Order: sequence, then C-alpha cells, then structure tokens
Amino acid sequence: METALLLTFMLFVAELLEAYIQRAPTLLGILERLNLYAQKSIFLLFAVHPGFYFVLFVVMVTGILNFSMIFLVAMKVFDIFYKLELLKKVFKERMVSEAFAQMLMWRIPSWYFLLGPVLYPSLLLYALT
Repeated sequence: METALLLTFMLFVAELLEAYIQRAPTLLGILERLNLYAQKSIFLLFAVHPGFYFVLFVVMVTGILNFSMIFLVAMKVFDIFYKLELLKKVFKERMVSEAFAQMLMWRIPSWYFLLGPVLYPSLLLYALT
C-alpha cells in the first residue's frame, strides 16, 4: 500500500507538471503551445506528457495490467493522439468548421487543468490496490 501511495503521488506531480506546461486560456492557446513544441521536435511534443511515461513505467515495474491500468494507459494514449489530430487539422490542413473555430476560442476555466492531476492518480491508485 505504501508503494501504491508513493507511485500515485509521483503521478500527481507529473500530471501537475503536464498541466502547467500545457496551460492556456483557450483550447486554441493550448494547441498553439503544443504546436510550438511540435515544430521544434516531435520528441519535445511527446516529452511534455510526463504522466504518460510515468504510467508506462509503473506498468513495467509493477507488472500490474488489470482493467483499470489498461483503461488508464488507453486514456493517456487517446489524449496524446487526439491532440496530434487537432494539431494536424488546425495548423497543417487548416480545415476547421465555423462551429469548431468558435469552440477553439472558448475560455477554459482554471479548474479544468486540475482534472488530469485528480483523475489519473485516482485511477492509478485504484489499479494498484
């Protein structure tokens, strides 16, 4: 149980770092920030997702691969690839509908960035116990 709490806390810190790196007032701001990383290097874009790598580390170290852990890994993978798809649509193809363009400009509430640091560590703790 002690190890589970330590790993959960470490994921919490990684998720806080990820939220801080990606924080912006709008979805377009988040995508612009991620696009800057992608233009420098695709590896840099992947590096700004430390929670993903930590979850993979936990899976390899603990050997636990239950439904909750698989769901956690799948959510992290989906998050990264969804952002990649949005970057492609907005900045490369420049094919954005009017409705989606308006959504990109909506203000994101400050509590939104705490969803990852709350959701992912909670799921990890559940998977480890």
